[in-house]
Amino acid sequence: MLGIDARAARYTWTAAFVLLLLWIVYLMRATLFVFIVALLFGYLLSPLVDVIDRFLPGKRTRTSALAIAYLIFIAALVIGITQIGSRAVEEANSLAKSMPAKLAGFEKPNASLPAPVNAFKAQIVQKVEDQLNKNSGDIISSLPRAGARILSVAGNLVYLVIIPILGFFFLKDGGEMRQRFLEMIDDPRQRSTVDDLLADVDLLLAHYMRAILTLSLATFTSYSIFFTILQVPYSILLAALAAMLEFIPLIGPVSAAAIIVIVTAVSGGPVVGALIFLGVYRVFQDYVLSPVLMRAGTEVHPLLVLFGVYAGTELAGIPGAFLSVPVLALIRIVYKRIRQQRLAAGLIHASPAERA
Repeated sequence: MLGIDARAARYTWTAAFVLLLLWIVYLMRATLFVFIVALLFGYLLSPLVDVIDRFLPGKRTRTSALAIAYLIFIAALVIGITQIGSRAVEEANSLAKSMPAKLAGFEKPNASLPAPVNAFKAQIVQKVEDQLNKNSGDIISSLPRAGARILSVAGNLVYLVIIPILGFFFLKDGGEMRQRFLEMIDDPRQRSTVDDLLADVDLLLAHYMRAILTLSLATFTSYSIFFTILQVPYSILLAALAAMLEFIPLIGPVSAAAIIVIVTAVSGGPVVGALIFLGVYRVFQDYVLSPVLMRAGTEVHPLLVLFGVYAGTELAGIPGAFLSVPVLALIRIVYKRIRQQRLAAGLIHASPAERA
């Protein structure tokens, strides 16, 4: 009667609801990130829990296996911090104290090098000094607000306790949560589709987290061994830095390589040897190790990865960059499942590649 199309109104309300939901998710991004990290933490410990659970005798819940797995994780974490973390901290303090003198020595023109090379060295030193001065100024200007920041730091430290606790509940009751969620769907076909989608997501997150952790450990082990052999200064510190940056796709490894080359050059280390090793290891990781580890559902085109990393950084900083690849892979899985459902219902026609 009023000239309003009911179908158009329904689509409009649906779009408005989706936009409102996305806005709420954006406002809750800090809390959601904590839960997502806890879920990923659970996926990291899940293989260990399963192994322990199989070896424990008698009928029982997973609580005992979870407790043992947590004790093993805490012991490994303490050993890693005491054996590797202390060495990395010592090297970081040494580098910070000697950096001004190293930069001054590196900036001096070398008569055996061409003039463009000496000019490029001076530009590198100027960039590094600008960053150091900028960071120092930020620290000095923030000192009056240090008292207020203590509460924020203490609040962030709480996450170190909350995340393992949440991960414990995800590991203990994850299967039951999934079953309860599926029981809320009445339509058997939709329930089957959602069940298959959740299975794909479970496989994706499990393989992605184990793959990224394996890549990080492989990076630290390889870098620390070869840097020690090549006598690269601050080998443990640089290897630990490269391992941490491995969690940020594409940009992280490139940033680590740039930092390693600059620190090695400024410290008078074997720059050529470090460059050769970084190039060989990157080829091995990109074309051998990563394809094997990332084979289950995380195949995302590098252009999409770059877009996701930059977009995630703009939206949520480092956490957004870290979550960019699994989010893109998740969108890919949802799209494939919806397309398969529409193909089965005859709503769309298969492409020639799909028919083949």
